[in-house]
Amino acid sequence: MSTAGHRVGLIGLGAMGAPMAGHLYDANVLDVVGNRSSGKVLAFVAQHPGTRGAVGIEDFAPCEVVILNVSLDEDVLSNARDLSSVLKPGSIVIDHSTVSQQTALEAARVLNAKGIHFIDAPVSGGVEGSRNGKLSVMVGAAAEDLERVQSILETYGARVTHMGPVGSGQATKAVNQIMVAGINEAVSEALALGEALRLDPEKLIPTLMGGAASNWFLDKRGATMLRSEFTPGFKNAHMLKDLHIVQGMAAEVGLVLPTLNQAERDYTTLSVEQGDADTSSLITLKRKSEI
Repeated sequence: MSTAGHRVGLIGLGAMGAPMAGHLYDANVLDVVGNRSSGKVLAFVAQHPGTRGAVGIEDFAPCEVVILNVSLDEDVLSNARDLSSVLKPGSIVIDHSTVSQQTALEAARVLNAKGIHFIDAPVSGGVEGSRNGKLSVMVGAAAEDLERVQSILETYGARVTHMGPVGSGQATKAVNQIMVAGINEAVSEALALGEALRLDPEKLIPTLMGGAASNWFLDKRGATMLRSEFTPGFKNAHMLKDLHIVQGMAAEVGLVLPTLNQAERDYTTLSVEQGDADTSSLITLKRKSEI
């Protein structure tokens, strides 16, 4: 379907949600935005004329599609329960949050009971991907539901992949987060060694990016890590939350994953004093001393 003429609402104007809302606005489909704190709503509406700021959940009642970008499993379930009381049958709720597979299935159950469709669609690509409209969207949904919202997702998704039924999106994000955490571990340890060996960072990072060690985290965070600049990005506390979710899913299928467990220990340590810092601050744990 074309995005034209469809009324879309978005809940959650954080680092990921606000740029998504901007892309929806540019596509002329955004109707209403909501957020836990009203200040972000007021600021967004002031900068995007014609968009309504939600005062209550009833302000989303006219929407055909409502998009969630919230932090916690309970936030998803709470919004699902609230939206089930106001949305029309046949409307669709898309959740871009990172939550457990069971939470996605429960949100679907709550909404489906009122004839409302649910799509679990976590994303990867970071704040940069959201700003640039280049996110990878991992979709768990009925195929016909995805078809209805494909063009909406493509306003901020460079790759939209149907992974299977509801729950498959969160399962894919769990796999993604293990890889992200493992890469973070490897890059942080490698760059800590590079510092200790007094290698020139202006030569080191381009050299590594030109070979088999090339990866997104090194490209986007390597230089700032070596300058000890840890502005998020993706916060340590959020990574720890995701890793706890993944650990639970791994336990359910009987897997013990050492890299996941090491990352969980490291981000537990980081979250105590640097919870709001970028995940690249992991390098501070890998350094034995300042270089």
